[in-house]
Formats: sequence, structure tokens, C-alpha cells
Amino acid sequence: MEWHDEGIILGTRRHGETSAILELMTREHGRHMGLVRGGRSRRMQPLLQAGNRVDVIWRARIDEHLGMMQVEPVSFSAARLIEQPVALYGLQLAAAHLRLLPERDPHQNLFETLAIILEHCEDTLIAGELLVRFEVMMLEELGFGLDLKRCASTGTDQNLTYVSPKSGRAVSRDAGAPWADKLLAMPPFMVNSSVRAGSLAEIIAAFRLTSFFFTRHVWEPRAQKPPEARDGFLNAVARSLSNSAISPSETSHLL
Repeated sequence: MEWHDEGIILGTRRHGETSAILELMTREHGRHMGLVRGGRSRRMQPLLQAGNRVDVIWRARIDEHLGMMQVEPVSFSAARLIEQPVALYGLQLAAAHLRLLPERDPHQNLFETLAIILEHCEDTLIAGELLVRFEVMMLEELGFGLDLKRCASTGTDQNLTYVSPKSGRAVSRDAGAPWADKLLAMPPFMVNSSVRAGSLAEIIAAFRLTSFFFTRHVWEPRAQKPPEARDGFLNAVARSLSNSAISPSETSHLL
């Protein structure tokens, strides 16, 4: 068995004295793992860092085996990501979400979005917006997609400002006004991909929305807690935008 693909490194762990097990998000083969001989050598360690993009050849005797990976650099991003808390926590959060999916299932759209996140992590608002979109895509891939295009009550695609916690469908401002305290606020950028996130408050509101559905459909049924990187990412975004961290009491209701 053999394939050739491009991947983004999500993590590594040591294997024996000299080798490493590499975890990649690949373009065509999903989240995939493999053994890299000599992966702990001085030559290979700088390459096998989370966030780096690599060209990979995977080989195994049969498909079910862990297999061997041979990797070559495409781009080095790890050093840049480590220097930026928003980028580092963003990568860790995306990796935690990807581990919710079965290994080796292809999800090309998630690979492409992860690559875009890593390219634009210097801009805090864009990074926050992209991670929200990534979470919405993850809910879709896990079978719990949200319908944010039209109002569940009237069918209009205008002034969509809420999401129903029961159905996961958008609700317009007028239709939702009588039940505003029971609905989830939806920032404009979640409705229209051409609209950019405009503030920290919008980013927090968007993460509160996705957190509700992750908790109901994913974390609680699997007896899991939200990824620690999610709290770290929100704090890093808050520090970058307002020079102040979000307190534990503020993050607890988001996660």
C-alpha cells in the first residue's frame, strides 16, 4: 500500500530511541498517522513540528497497519506560530476538533480551511472568524450542521440575527424578537462569508453559539470536556484585541 499527499503536522510523539509517530491532516487522506524513522534526529526535529506543511509518502504492507512516512518540507510555519499565542492555540484547537473525526476519513474542506487559518493567524479578528467557521464546518462533518441561510419561521434570508437552540436554524430579527432571551445571538459574519468579524464581542458571541451545539451533540454524549485550547484561544484573542484576558467566570459559560 502506498500513497503520496500533502499534509499539515498536528503533532508527534516519540517511538523508541530514534523514531517518531507523526500525526498529519492530509488533503486527500484525512487525519493520518505514521512512523518516521529517525524522526527524533537533529535533522528531522525542526521539520516535525506542529504547523509545518509537508509532502508525505505513506507506505504499509496492508492498509490497516500504522505504516511508514517519508516527509519533505513544503513550508515551515511552526517557529512563526510559536511566537503568536493566537496562532498556537488556534492550531491546537483545530487539531483537537479534527481528532473528533475518524482517522483516515478524507475531509478536504477542513484541510483547506486549516491551511488558510495558519496563513492568516497574524490578524487576530480574522483568526477568530476563521476558527468559528472551522467549528461550524466541524459540526457539519460530524452530522450536526447548522442551517444559517434562512429564517426557520418566515423563510427570509434578511436580518438573520438569532439561532434556535432547539433546531440549529437561523431566525430573523423580527421573528425572534419575542423570544430573544431564549435564542442564541448570531453575529453578521456567520451569515455572510463576505462580512468580516468586527469586534471581540462578535467573536465571543459566535464561539458561545458553536459551544452550545458542540456541548449538546458532541462533548456531552462522548463524556468529553471542551478542549483546553479553546479557553486558551479565547484568552489570547482577548489579550490581543483589548490587552485583557477573559476571566474564568466569563469563559465558563462559553465552554
